[in-house]
Amino acid sequence: MTSPGRYHLLLTVDGWPAQHGWWDSEPVARDKVKQWIGAWGRPGARITLTDEETGCTLTTWPDER
Repeated sequence: MTSPGRYHLLLTVDGWPAQHGWWDSEPVARDKVKQWIGAWGRPGARITLTDEETGCTLTTWPDER
């Protein structure tokens, strides 16, 4: 069985998963983050990019502060 990809992008809306994507390339996944923000960025939405190999969160939108 083939892995879906190392870099996992998750969109949640009001705390519920709405869309997932997996890519093998970090630059491609980071570009997808920008596209998803443009398409889905609105109140209640959250976008998270995780490195599935290390378990580290690479970026979130909106920023955690």
